[in-house]
Amino acid sequence: MRKGAKRKRSQKDNNEDEAAAVPAQDNRKTTELTKPPTRAKPVKASKPEPEYYEDKRNLEDLWKDIFPVGTEWDQLDKVYGFNWNFSNLENAFEEGGVLHGRKVYLFGCTEPQLVTFKDDSLLIHIPAVVAVPSPFPPSDKIGIKSVQREVEEIIPMKQMKMDWVPYIPLENRESQVDRLRHQIFILSCTQRRAALKHLKIERIKKYEYCLPYFYNPFKEDDLEQSTEVQIIFPSELKPIFCEFDWELDELEEFTDKLIQEDELSEDQKDAFKEFVKEKVRETKKANREAREARRKALEEMSEETKRAFEVLRFYKFYPVQTPDTPDISNVKASFINRYYGKAHEVL
Repeated sequence: MRKGAKRKRSQKDNNEDEAAAVPAQDNRKTTELTKPPTRAKPVKASKPEPEYYEDKRNLEDLWKDIFPVGTEWDQLDKVYGFNWNFSNLENAFEEGGVLHGRKVYLFGCTEPQLVTFKDDSLLIHIPAVVAVPSPFPPSDKIGIKSVQREVEEIIPMKQMKMDWVPYIPLENRESQVDRLRHQIFILSCTQRRAALKHLKIERIKKYEYCLPYFYNPFKEDDLEQSTEVQIIFPSELKPIFCEFDWELDELEEFTDKLIQEDELSEDQKDAFKEFVKEKVRETKKANREAREARRKALEEMSEETKRAFEVLRFYKFYPVQTPDTPDISNVKASFINRYYGKAHEVL
């Protein structure tokens, strides 16, 4: 090509111009992007504050593991709604306590009471635990009795899925159970609440009427000496509830008085009298059988068992007062139930 002549602009020339037109700053950015990222300096983590947990007491859950006999199923959650403290029961097993070093059988119960808590009046089920120090179980039976039930039942507790089972203190729970020498036995129930819907109402109600049974052959039962009978007569007007004493009451006069008070209709007079006579015969027979059973039990009893009965004592434990629970100091009672009678000591 001659000097001064124009040439056609090529694609290569265009590319070179565009490259030259890119600012130096953009070039630097491109170079920086291709460099490996710089590692950040590790941040030294601060030490977390240590958390402290209060150690569980060795027998802290003892009272909760004991089945509260006779409590309605739908009330059980309310019993455990308060953080009840039974440290007095736990301390009783320590050196110097009334239960220390002894084989002990424990059963629970609840007592409905109206109490004041945080300026409110509440009807609550107060839990209580009865302790029976004894070399043998106080009984393997359960009594079923209520005002509504005319007949009293004394049945093996296993029929109600109850039994005495060993309680294992917290410090021994890592040990082999079969090697432990158990000193604490609790009355337990294996009836699952989830399975109640499959039971008949009568069966469910039986649990509410259960009472731990106890019979001391050295102590004559008050019922053996009693001359009274409980009468529940299905009258046409309304059921008649009364007590008849076969030594103090004269049946004819007793019946006439009920008619005068419009409790009994005239045409049911003879039926009522026969009903009372039958109840008197049943009660006298039961008293005779009880006396005979007591005599036989004493004859067959070993000397060791006799000594155990002679020194037998019942201890009734209530929860101790805490800011989280109602004050129950004014509602504590020594009475346990109609079979055990009164506790020798209330703690």
